[in-house]
Amino acid sequence: MRPTSRMEDKGEVKCIKFSLGNKILAVQRTLKSVDFLNFIPDSPQLEYTQECKTKNANILGFCWTSSTEIVFITDQGIEFYQVLPEKRSLKLLKNQSINVNWYMYCPESSVILLSTTVLGNVLQPFYFKSGTMSKLSKFEIELPAAPKSSKLSLSERDIAMATIYGQLYVLYLRHHSRTSNSTGAEVVLYHLPREGSSKKTHILKLNRTGKFALNVVDNLVVVHHQDTETSVIFDIKLKGEFDGSTTVHQFVLPPRSIQPYQIPVAGPASVTSQSPVPCKLYSSSWIVFQPDIIISASEGYLWSLQVKLEPVVNLLLDKGKLMDFLLQRKECKMVILSVCSQMLSEPERGSLSVIATVFDKLNHEYKKYLEAEQSYTMVVEAGLSRSNPLLKRPVRTQAVIDQSDMYTHVLSVFTEKKEKPHKFTIAVLMEYIRSLNQFQIAVQHYLYELVIKTLVQHNLFYMLHQFLQYHVLSDSKPLACLLLSLESIYPPAHQLSLDMLKRLSTANDEIVEVLLSKHQVLAALRFIRGIGGHDSISARKFLDAAKQAEDDMLFYTIFRFFEQRNQRLRGNPSFTPGEHCEEHVTFFKQVFGEQALMKPTTL
Repeated sequence: MRPTSRMEDKGEVKCIKFSLGNKILAVQRTLKSVDFLNFIPDSPQLEYTQECKTKNANILGFCWTSSTEIVFITDQGIEFYQVLPEKRSLKLLKNQSINVNWYMYCPESSVILLSTTVLGNVLQPFYFKSGTMSKLSKFEIELPAAPKSSKLSLSERDIAMATIYGQLYVLYLRHHSRTSNSTGAEVVLYHLPREGSSKKTHILKLNRTGKFALNVVDNLVVVHHQDTETSVIFDIKLKGEFDGSTTVHQFVLPPRSIQPYQIPVAGPASVTSQSPVPCKLYSSSWIVFQPDIIISASEGYLWSLQVKLEPVVNLLLDKGKLMDFLLQRKECKMVILSVCSQMLSEPERGSLSVIATVFDKLNHEYKKYLEAEQSYTMVVEAGLSRSNPLLKRPVRTQAVIDQSDMYTHVLSVFTEKKEKPHKFTIAVLMEYIRSLNQFQIAVQHYLYELVIKTLVQHNLFYMLHQFLQYHVLSDSKPLACLLLSLESIYPPAHQLSLDMLKRLSTANDEIVEVLLSKHQVLAALRFIRGIGGHDSISARKFLDAAKQAEDDMLFYTIFRFFEQRNQRLRGNPSFTPGEHCEEHVTFFKQVFGEQALMKPTTL
């Protein structure tokens, strides 16, 4: 913890702020100067003062833009300083003269917004970075109607600045719409780019009047309404009515109240046994700070506002719109997977067209991430990353729902539920595979295996045959192995597997190993004969597997096969010392007798 420090009482404190990193404290007590105090180890805690440079100017406030850079905002302009804590002094970097009514600062983007002109509706932004101050394009806020008198018409409380989807916006709470046929207030969003002019881009329709406050949470604009004690949510990424320049949005969900909060009763144990006191929501003493802070001045509480996604599922019934909404949220993955499970289950079961729409939206995000990852990998492998230090690996957000997520949390669980009509189950699996193919995403073999197991479970062998014949299920080694294992219940699966492996033209040893590990020794032998490799395979490997299966007749069959191979290749059924089959010959004699050994035959 930082050691406590007592400051000399030099009058009322108007504003007090630590620098970024909490090394320097700035205190404004008068309209003309700001005092500073270092909180650096082994540094004397002596105050030093900086007066504003502009004559007759009053300091409206100040903002730290870095650990050692500060901006004074006066009624006649702004002054940008570098603080030199070792010298206990400040150095003026830049200043700008401009009449200022009020100001606003967005720390996320390091932009200060100044209200200028008599009406106050011309806003001048400044951007600060690494000791530089840049003047951005000024813009005018459209007032509801032409003001009747020349006095300040745009209040600071009706303006907010926030970063939404990575872009800086100025939000203007217009209490009366400019159009006569529209009743109620609206929030107008002006986009502030680093370069180019600011533009009005979005209008959020509140459809009510009264006292409002704004927060921005998880890229959502939340508007609180004091009279009804409810809040509404807007998402500017969702589709609205576009008139060629501006998009008009209605709120995403019906008005809802903030979740009640119980204030615990403080005091001795005898007193604290009392029930907690409910906090007064939407109080007139509430003060709102961007992006997500609410302070109850009367009760002395500070909260950060959060959006709970689980209840949204039951409030937004359009599944396509619900997915568009959820995919933009930070903590969305488990909620999205829950929605997918719900729409495949009674009573929430959706139509195939709705399910297809949801799958396509998920795979669109999935493909975007895969492409970004691929591009990054190509640049790194080409050695171009050194020449581009700004290159960063794509961040995998929770909106990336991959095949593993869907298989584990949704599809495998869904196929295990016996009450579902099997046609619907297979249609859902094929719809997901169709969506993956549409976005040119390689389908993982375990999804095909899930389809095959579901078909086999319901004895739909004719459909399995068609899926394989028409290459609905793509060729792969794991799939070929699965087909080989089905031979006992569906004999054509053996030939289907062989055909698949021949098309793959890949290492066949792996298939043999898999089959032997599953004690499917005869299937392995048939497979190796099918591809013409039975003359070169290891007899001992197959005899080991046959013995482990603890099936004497199986061992006899395999042993006899290799005796016949030896006779055909060498003219003698006996095994050579190099084949290391002595223990198997001994075992064969023990079980079947020496007379069962094959005798050499001569032509």
